Amino acid sequence: MEWFSAEGYEIGRQVLQRGIAAVYLLAFISAANQFPALLGEHGLLPAPRYLDRVRGRGVPTLFRWHYSDRLLLTVAWAGAAVAALLVAGLPQSGPSWLPMAAFLLIWFLYLSIVNIGQTFYGFGWESLLLEAGFLAAFLGSSDVAPPLTVLFLFRWLVFRLEFGAGLIKMRGDPVWRDLTALYYHHETQPMPNPASWYFHHLPKPLHKAEVLGNHFAQLVVPFFLFFPQPVAGIAAAVVILTQAWLVLSGNFAWLNVLTILITFSAVPDSMLQALLPGTSPGTPDPAATPVWFAVVVLAVTVLMLYWAWEPLRNLFSRNQLMNASFNRWHLSNAYGAFGSITRRRNEVVIEGTLDQPGPDAKWLEYGFKGKPGDPSRMPRQFAPYHLRLDWLMWFLALGAGGSSWFPVLLQKLLEGDRRTLALLRHDPFEGAPPRWVRARMYRYRFSTRAERRADGVWWVREPAGFLTDPVRLIGS
Repeated sequence: MEWFSAEGYEIGRQVLQRGIAAVYLLAFISAANQFPALLGEHGLLPAPRYLDRVRGRGVPTLFRWHYSDRLLLTVAWAGAAVAALLVAGLPQSGPSWLPMAAFLLIWFLYLSIVNIGQTFYGFGWESLLLEAGFLAAFLGSSDVAPPLTVLFLFRWLVFRLEFGAGLIKMRGDPVWRDLTALYYHHETQPMPNPASWYFHHLPKPLHKAEVLGNHFAQLVVPFFLFFPQPVAGIAAAVVILTQAWLVLSGNFAWLNVLTILITFSAVPDSMLQALLPGTSPGTPDPAATPVWFAVVVLAVTVLMLYWAWEPLRNLFSRNQLMNASFNRWHLSNAYGAFGSITRRRNEVVIEGTLDQPGPDAKWLEYGFKGKPGDPSRMPRQFAPYHLRLDWLMWFLALGAGGSSWFPVLLQKLLEGDRRTLALLRHDPFEGAPPRWVRARMYRYRFSTRAERRADGVWWVREPAGFLTDPVRLIGS
């Protein structure tokens, strides 16, 4: 079965296994920190109520019959512990069934969380992480060569991710076709980072060159991932460099980091050793592949090829779906991002007061960790960590959703709920509940260089009305 083993990809396998496990570790820590406040028993969208609605639909989750915050934390920290072992490479040093079992375990534990996460887990990178973790289970241990079919399944994943994102852009907003998308994107993206202000102020011809380069990387380069080496490795390098550029310019949770990791499936050890002299591929003479392992891997390959039809058809559909799962296991999904670009940035700012609403009331602003608020505060770097509430606040400002969870958020602030306040950067009332809260709309733009020098501000904002009138607790 010489054709089955991909000699010369040991470094790539290590990057895949340890890197994907590191993202799982981060995702489980994020769940432990945020899930109870957002989706717990007393969260903004309580998971028990959701489970009552979907009971009998066969949703694959450990919480299908019972949910409690304690069980959620047990699942999250158990998943984090197993992921940490994989990052350290301990299961990979044993027989091939050991890392297989470890990856399948963290995949199912995280699937259990995602499938009850509702809108707070409705992001494409959740499905991407699940699919990547499932495939990583079949990469084997360090004593056998990586299976060729699994490496090609990873490349197929990169292809869907990149080519799908490229097509959704070309079919969507005309600013991608006239190359002006980056006139707006760095300023209006969900969560700018410290470099976004500088990227926004790059010359417009360079912005057009960036968009053109993005189209090349997403619409042309992915096909070459399936070519023989060194062509596939060069194509992978282009994807990795493009994704690194996105890491520098914005906060997109683990989307870009994970894309970089899975693209290493097309990078041979020889290329890495040429770029990084002294890099060792590890085991020089892997043992023969066990028959049982080959049978399992080939069965999974056939299953993934069977599931590949729907996302393949979606790529060439006029009604292309973005970030869609075609099965309840979140395997073989459709991906894509930013099919449309917003031209103006609106932000929802939540304020509270201890006074009676009126012209003399003193309203104080709550501060969020990642999304823009105080104009003088420099945007922060949070990715690959995912601030779920901040992301949903961006969608809320676009008028996309929030009717189910945002009134509950205001109620939690009126109650001075400790878990909810922990999701914020700044509570102006230091834990004490306000009497009234309201939500204002502001229009934000990046400051000019002159405004930045004169006033020290990163943003300039102007009032744009109210999202909600002042509200208080009933009976207070």
